[in-house]
This record gives sequence, structure tokens and C-alpha cells, in this order.
Amino acid sequence: MHNHLDGSLRVQTVIELADDIGYSGLPTTNPAALADWFDQGDSGSLERYLESFDHTIAVLQTADAVERAAFEAGEDLAADGVVYAEVRFAPWLNTRRGLRREDVIEAALAGLQRATDETGLVLGLIVDAMRNHDHSVEDARAAVRFVGQGVVGFDLAGPEAGFPPDEHLAACRLAADYGLGLTIHAGEAAGPDSIHRAIAKCGAQRIGHGIRIVDDITIGLDGEAEFGGVAAEVRDRQIPLEVCPHSNLHTLGIEAEAHPVGLLHRSGFNLTLNTDNRLMSRVSLTDEFAFVVDHHGFGIEDLEKVTVSALDAAFADHDTRQRLAGVVRDGYAS
Repeated sequence: MHNHLDGSLRVQTVIELADDIGYSGLPTTNPAALADWFDQGDSGSLERYLESFDHTIAVLQTADAVERAAFEAGEDLAADGVVYAEVRFAPWLNTRRGLRREDVIEAALAGLQRATDETGLVLGLIVDAMRNHDHSVEDARAAVRFVGQGVVGFDLAGPEAGFPPDEHLAACRLAADYGLGLTIHAGEAAGPDSIHRAIAKCGAQRIGHGIRIVDDITIGLDGEAEFGGVAAEVRDRQIPLEVCPHSNLHTLGIEAEAHPVGLLHRSGFNLTLNTDNRLMSRVSLTDEFAFVVDHHGFGIEDLEKVTVSALDAAFADHDTRQRLAGVVRDGYAS
């Protein structure tokens, strides 16, 4: 549900793509050392975490590179047991060497289709606009040209604090008018007001991360949770939160037991579990599932619930969601 293409490259692929285009900016070409460099476990802030993308974006500047990265992302997700995934990235970032946004999107879709053909994994593409830039309408226009061809959603990504989502209202409306699903990064580095703006002003159907919704929750002396207006709306409307535990630990600098995923799940919020950036957080979806089991007491029924919730919230057609929900339930039953 929440997996960034340029945050999920294989280390060896980064090295090979850099060599292909003559990019000499990598901190090292030793695979083990580069994997360590990309590990953002100690970043402590979203801004610092995002700096590591400079190198992956730098090597994704040709159609072949984008297609390869998308194909390998699908392969890796399928190998981890994933049956449905939405991969997202901002095509504008891949236009530095002359590609158009449309060229980039076509290349990504080609790679995802190859992965589907070889693995059976169902894949969709979400186009991101960078909220700290002013061309989100152009990003949305490129995205809507591929409605029905594999692009399933539109997103606002990038630094959250200081860049409210409704500054990109026109882009969000354009994407929605053409039938794209709308998910917006909110409540990661900024508080409940960011989530409120994404939902009330932009019409977000899902919230990327959303964990700062806990700032609108008070735990009483009796241990009962009391919800503020934003938290109550998100819970009562069952707006899906794309929670990415390891990424949150790294960008917020919190301990595993302090992550709010357990509190939110027990309080009835609609959660999905996601990897965000598999390279920077050295994580798989299996790792994210293990995290909530080991640190927040999730059992098999809890895991099944969040997995089925993810499929219910997917930007896929009804028949696909129903078919894959059956696959998931059969898997848990066995």
C-alpha cells in the first residue's frame, strides 16, 4: 500500500545503474558498505532520511533504469509473499536527463507489468507530486493520462512540515475527477491538522503514515482513550492509515515500544502495515509484521485483520480486491 520505488532499489542495482550512466556521486561502490550507508536507522528526522534519496534518484534517469527498478521491486515483493502492492514515486524527479513525466510513467508501468507476468503479483502505480514544489498540477496531468493502464492513484509526498496539502488542492481535484485514488502523506512529521487538511480539504481516501493522530488522543486515568475531533473522524469513518513502523522509528527517533501502532489498532483505527522504503529502512513486509507481533502483541487474527483491511482500501477494482481477499483468508486459514 505504501512502498516508494526510489526507496526500494537493490544495492547492487544502484551500483550498476550508476556505472551505466557514469554517475560518480555514490559514497562507495562496495555493496556491503553502501547498504550500511543507505541504512537510515539513525537519521532521526524526515528531512535527513530523505537526503539518502539523492543517489537513488540520480541513477533513475533513464527509461531502462526505471523499468528495471520497477521490475525488481515487483520481484522482491513477490518473493516476500506479497499478493498485491501499490508502488509509488514522483516521475518529475526522474526527468533530469530529458525524459518527460509520461516517459517515466510508461517505463515504470512496463517494469511492473513484467513483474506481474513473471510472478503473478498484482501491481498498481501511484504517482507522487512533491509538496515542496509548485508543479503538482503538471504531475497530476501526467498521471491521469494513464488511468486504466496501471496508474491507480495520486499522492503528495516530500517534506510535510510547512507544506500543507491544500496548497495542492487543484492537483488533488484533477486526479480525483479522472478517477484516481487519492492518498496523501500526512501525520508523519506534522500533527493532526495536516491530517484534517488532507481529508477535509483535499478529499484524501487514505492517509500515508498518519501516526501523529495520537496527538489528538488522550489516555485517561482509567486507561480509556479519549478522542479529539480529528481522531474521532478518522476512526469513525475508518479512513485507512498506511502505517510504516520501521520508517517511523527512523524518522522520528522513537523506540519500538513507543510506536503508536498498537494503541491505534486497539482503539479501532483502520490500519494497514507497509514498508515505505525497503532500502533506507532495511525492511520487508515480513519484518513489519514481525515488529507488531514482537513489540505490540499482535496475533494471527490481528495480522489477518490489517491485511484484509489493506485489500479493502486498495485502489484496485472490486473483483480484484474480492479475489485477493479470498487468497489472503485462505492463507491465514492454513
